[in-house]
Amino acid sequence: MTDLFQPFDLEKASAVQDVDDLPFGVIVVDRSGTILEYNTYESEMTGFSKERVIGRNFFHDVAPCTAIKEFEGRFEHFLTSHATSIEPFEFTFPFAKGPQRVSIVFVRMNFDSERSTICVARRGDETDEPAHDGSEMPR
Repeated sequence: MTDLFQPFDLEKASAVQDVDDLPFGVIVVDRSGTILEYNTYESEMTGFSKERVIGRNFFHDVAPCTAIKEFEGRFEHFLTSHATSIEPFEFTFPFAKGPQRVSIVFVRMNFDSERSTICVARRGDETDEPAHDGSEMPR
C-alpha cells in the first residue's frame, strides 16, 4: 500500500518545508486533530480551501466520516504506540457522488512530537474530480 507513495520517504516527506510539492494529499495535525497544514493537492482533491480548514479539527469539522474507531480511533492508538512511526491502511470515504477508496498513512517523526501527518493517496481508478460531494463543510 505504501507503494502508492513511492519513491517518497514518508518520514522525510512529513518534515519537508513545502508540502505543496508532494503529489499526494498531506494533512498535518496536532495530537487533538487540529489541522496545522493542508497541502495544495489535498485542497484540490477535496474542494476545501486551505484557509477554510486550517485551525479546524480534521475528524469532527472537516471530515466527520473519519470520526470512527477505524480512523480516528486508529489515529489515537497510533499516537500512543511506540511500535511504529508509520502506519498504513485503506479507507473508503462515503461521498454522496459515490465512495472513494484511498490509501492512508499516518506518519510521526518522533513520539514526543505534537505534530503528526496524515498522507492520503487516491486510488488510480478514481477520477480527477474533487472528492467532496458539493455540500458545505460543517461550520
